[in-house]
Amino acid sequence: MATTSDSSDTAPAKTDTAPAKTDTAPARTDVDRALLGGGTYRSLGEQRLSPAEERFERGRRTTGLWLAPLVSVIFLALPLDMPGNQQTLAGILLGVIVLWVTEPVPIPIGGLLGVAAVVVLGVAPADDVLGPFGSSTVFTFIGAFILAQAMLKHGLARRFAFRMLSLPGVGRTTGRVVVTFGLITALLSAFVSNTATVAMLLPTALGILAVIAKLLQERGIAKADFDPTRLRVGVALMLMLAYGASVGGLLTPVGTPPNLIGRDLIAEATGERISFAEWMAVAFPICALMFVALAVVLLLLNKPEIRRIDGVAEYVAAERAQLGRLSRAERNTLVAFTVTVVLWITPGVVALIWGSDSGQYEWIGGRLDEGIVAVFGASLLFLLPTDWQSRSFTLTWSDAARIDWGTILLFGTGIIFGALLEGSGLAKTIGDGSADLFGLSSTFAITAFAVLLAIVISETTSNTASAAVVVPIIIPVAVAAGINPFVPALAATFAASFGFMLPVSTPQNAIVYGSGVVPITKMIRSGFSFDILGAILILLILPLMIALVGLGS
Repeated sequence: MATTSDSSDTAPAKTDTAPAKTDTAPARTDVDRALLGGGTYRSLGEQRLSPAEERFERGRRTTGLWLAPLVSVIFLALPLDMPGNQQTLAGILLGVIVLWVTEPVPIPIGGLLGVAAVVVLGVAPADDVLGPFGSSTVFTFIGAFILAQAMLKHGLARRFAFRMLSLPGVGRTTGRVVVTFGLITALLSAFVSNTATVAMLLPTALGILAVIAKLLQERGIAKADFDPTRLRVGVALMLMLAYGASVGGLLTPVGTPPNLIGRDLIAEATGERISFAEWMAVAFPICALMFVALAVVLLLLNKPEIRRIDGVAEYVAAERAQLGRLSRAERNTLVAFTVTVVLWITPGVVALIWGSDSGQYEWIGGRLDEGIVAVFGASLLFLLPTDWQSRSFTLTWSDAARIDWGTILLFGTGIIFGALLEGSGLAKTIGDGSADLFGLSSTFAITAFAVLLAIVISETTSNTASAAVVVPIIIPVAVAAGINPFVPALAATFAASFGFMLPVSTPQNAIVYGSGVVPITKMIRSGFSFDILGAILILLILPLMIALVGLGS
């Protein structure tokens, strides 16, 4: 049975003496243009903010201009009992974290300023500091982003979304639409950038929300002058998009940058590298249970105003009809994507059949490095023609140059600071101090500390930065306690992606918040619930799955 909206959702507009607005509704965002233009990190002038939001953002960013250097200088002046290079690195890193949180400059630039300061202040030579930019993982993301660019440009990802929504029964109820959208997001974000996935699906979600809003109006469930941006079903749909991407990104090593950062740091510390297939085996139960929790809790906290809906199936059918048959560019993109995924998974399959110590695995794994596979798959887009006569290919370099280089730079600086924390000994110093201060002596206690720290940091800065900072700290904490760091470090890696409360926590949170459909109070309320649920699932399920897969021995 359909329920009526609460008064806050459907109250008529006030007719006081204030001057009437003469401007029209804001122009609809061209998501494709914004996404393909690499606009993840936007200045105030590039965003549509309310006066109150603009005042807050201006104050936050202005504060960072003086607070970041002040924090660094004060820390460097403290008479601490630690080696000079460790104190210098810690002071720089604190300043960078302030820059990341307050964003007086784009987040990637904050990281680059820190990298420059590390060299200028003599923490390490330039060649050593910049070495991680040549990491295979950086090229993994370059290749993955180029593949995502082709999927977005040619509409292959959008076609996949509409194909899922056209499945029998999906468009009949609001609950099914919300859950299906979350499932689409989770599956795509396992291989495509979380940010790209959400941005690509946002117009479709808004289209379906418009259908639901008109249905409420026509049936008299909502008043004629109600605000369609304040529907509870809209909040559930948008938050499912954002949170589904965060959960789905955990499913594969390439789903989100923290996965690769944590995996590399764990391999360096323990000598054990998690294969693609092993990662998926460990992550799948956590992702599945978290997705169920998302669906249940979001629909309970934001109960849709109407249950059964008509019109969504027709909307999806009309959109699919406009897409027509697969174009040559879409087929080429699908070939490149399939080849890349198959080559990514092959070493893990070989390891499952013959073992990770076998000669077959060493031969295959050594040649099918994920970074090499990614750039090879991306290169296919420049070799597969769409029109041979005119020498037109699936992707042009102008298209590839529009990928999100900011995130790649941020990813590189995250690896750099992780390596510096380990190489300088600062991570061990912090780890030993934390172990003594909190009395961390068991695997469970250290894992719980790792999860809590990673979630707290990821709420205020990027999940990439959270993993780069927390994992190098947790590893020496475990070592100091005489415990294998594998479980706590992997738990911190997973928890770094579980920042759900604030728009600044992840780009996907910011995208759905920017739609105007999700009030900040509802994002905080829902996000806090999932922070707690995610932490519990990681603590309970992750050690069990690691043992079942045979890792961390």
